[in-house]
Amino acid sequence: MPFNRTLLSVTLVVVALVVQVSVLARLQLPGATPDLLLLVVLGLAFVYGPVSGSLIGFAAGLLADLAPPADHAAGRYALVLCVIGYVAGMTRPENGQIKSAFAPMAFVAVAAVGSTLLYAGVGALVGDTAARHVGLGSLLFTAVVYDLLLAPFTVPLIMALARRTENDPVAESSTGGDVAAGWLASGTGLRIGSQRSGMRLRAARGRAARAGRIKGVKRL
Repeated sequence: MPFNRTLLSVTLVVVALVVQVSVLARLQLPGATPDLLLLVVLGLAFVYGPVSGSLIGFAAGLLADLAPPADHAAGRYALVLCVIGYVAGMTRPENGQIKSAFAPMAFVAVAAVGSTLLYAGVGALVGDTAARHVGLGSLLFTAVVYDLLLAPFTVPLIMALARRTENDPVAESSTGGDVAAGWLASGTGLRIGSQRSGMRLRAARGRAARAGRIKGVKRL
């Protein structure tokens, strides 16, 4: 991956892992723990595509496997996030524009369910039956709820940062086609780029009107 991608990805993954281990895991919420690391992988994969998404997912999962207090085999969560990152990258539109929040939010819910099931499935293969004792249904429900509540505050920001480091023309165009901008503007019926264009047009008309008034005063 390019240096900008690598630097941003490492920074976001490390910050997310620290917050998840030191803050979210200590909240003692019922059921699952809010998976900030999963949301970071999703946000980056939505922008960078499947190959980078899988690499970022593998690296993020491996760090989570090794971070204390690790109670499972190393590589287990790395496999899960590698698959999730690849699939999330495959959903990225060719033009890089996501104009509705429904698609990414739906994928967040699918990823929360898929990562939980895949993690439990890999654990069952290596003899870890902890998910059975906790209750898989409860884990799935709480994982979806927590991740959906956290996603609107994290994924758009991560996508916007990824766009900036990419120097993507889509992010810099005046049409408002940025994937993160489309997420943030969804549900309002407004396009951010169109709103900015309208503001510039109104400002230009205001300057022209003021110039006309000044000229009229001078003529008097």
